[in-house]
This record gives sequence, structure tokens and C-alpha cells, in this order.
Amino acid sequence: MNRAGTGRTPGGLLVVGDVVTDVVARHHGPLAPATDTRAEIRTVPGGAGANAACWAAHSGCTDVRLLARAGQDSAAWHNLWLRRSGVRSLLVPDTDAPTATVIALVDAVTAERTFLTDSGAVNRMSPADWSPALLDGITHLHLSGYLLFADSSRQLALRASESARRAGVTVSLDPASAGFLAALGARRFVALTEGTDILLPNADEARLLTGLPEPADAAVELSRQFPLVAVTLGPAGALVAAAGKIIATVRAPTVDAVDSTGAGDAFTGGFLAAHLMGASSREAAGAGCRAGAMAVRVVGGRPPVVGGGATDDE
Repeated sequence: MNRAGTGRTPGGLLVVGDVVTDVVARHHGPLAPATDTRAEIRTVPGGAGANAACWAAHSGCTDVRLLARAGQDSAAWHNLWLRRSGVRSLLVPDTDAPTATVIALVDAVTAERTFLTDSGAVNRMSPADWSPALLDGITHLHLSGYLLFADSSRQLALRASESARRAGVTVSLDPASAGFLAALGARRFVALTEGTDILLPNADEARLLTGLPEPADAAVELSRQFPLVAVTLGPAGALVAAAGKIIATVRAPTVDAVDSTGAGDAFTGGFLAAHLMGASSREAAGAGCRAGAMAVRVVGGRPPVVGGGATDDE
């Protein structure tokens, strides 16, 4: 029996997205301008695409692959972490740009975070990094929305999505960033993602895409454009819509949050793993919420790795 409890072996999952070096600073109290603020600072592997891939593997998907681009200086370190998480790494080393880096400022009291983002090698992904052969053995393609926010990586995402549709492979997408999404524009986003089977926004992203203040209304509206929509609601859980109506509402487990970084990525990984194993939409949303609840209990956006951490010299 697999972890989703369906008894079905999941198909291969290919994630195309981002791998990031996360510098997580959990600060105690307000940031003090022009002086020191006490904090606990850790450097950990991250990235919305990479995180989702790792959570999918952790949630029972036995064939998870990640296509991303990383700076040559840290590609080996990221490869090691991905392998230890059960993800087959397809990292493209970049000799001219560093791995994307995010500084996550996390309030130690509320666990809420603010990101400072240097997209680095992510924005340099291009159609040259893609081949339809990457879909061999794959039944589902997941795209990180971060790919849509730069011209070169956007062309890669569009080509990968087109290849998947031609091969009969379903496609999901996480809009990734309310800030970047607002700059891109809702209409352009929807046009670029036409043909996507599963959309996985958080509540803020769903509001931006529809102009509707209530997440349930936004989910219903989006489900008229995308066959299946799962909207995450943070500690309140998630809701799923299809064909213009809400088909499932799921509560999240109550936990003591340490760091909310990567909670949405964990939901995506848990949801997709369960979905690929034949779970219902409600069951998949429940699996996603459980993964998200696990994610907020650790620093960083990845599931725990058996056998300890990786070091730079490994």
C-alpha cells in the first residue's frame, strides 16, 4: 500500500521549474533599522519547483524528475539534496549565472515570511533546455509559475506544455508569486496557461487572477477556464473547484508553525502525488494539506531527509 492509501502505483512526474538556495532568517521581534536584529539563519536548498518535486517523492510518488538550471558553483550541492530526497535530478549547470537565491525573512512569532529574490540561473532557462524525450515514462508534467516571469524561461514553459499535450501528458501549474503575477497581468497569465489541466494557486493568486475577493468565488471562476482548480487557504486548508462549482473543502491539520516557507509547494507535491495514485480531488487536497502542515513545522521548504544533511564537500 502506498502512502496515499489507494494501492495504485503513481505514474512518472516531471517538474520543470526552479532550484534555489534559500537563506532563511528567523528573526525574533521587529526588524531594527540601522542595527542588529537577533535571528537564527540557515542556508538550505529550496525553489518552488524543487520543493514540490521533493514533497511529491516524500508523499509516495516513486518516479519524480526535476528539470531546472543551477549555477555551476552549487549544482553538485543541489544535486545531492535532490537525490537524497528521492528526486531524479536533471539540473542544467550554468557557467554564467549563479543559482537563484532567496533571502526569506521569517517572523519567529507568526511564522510569516517576506522574500528577497535573485532569480539568477532560473531566468536563463530556455527552449534549448527542453526535449520531448524528457517526457518518456511521464504521465504528468508540473510547471512552476516562476518560469512565466522571464522571456526565455517562458518560452521553455510553453514548449514543454505543448509537448505534453501532444504526448497525452496532463499538465499542472502553480502561479508561484502574487507579486510577479501582478506585474505580468492576469489576462496575460490566463492566455499563457491555456490548456493547463490543474491550476494550484493560493488565495491571493486566485484573487489576483479573477478580481474576486472571496477565494471560493475565485476558485469557481477559475474552474470555468481550467478543468481542476485547488486553492490553498493557509492554516484554513484548501478548496477544490471544477466545472464552475466547489467540489471539495478540506481543513488543514492544526500545528505549531515554525516557518511557512514552502507550505504551498508541499501542498502541490502532496496533492499531485495523491492525484497520480488515483485519489479523489478531496483526498488529494487532504494529502496536500497534510504535507503543508508538515512543511510549516520545519525551517525551509523541503521534507526531512533520512540520514542527515548534506555538506558543501560531499
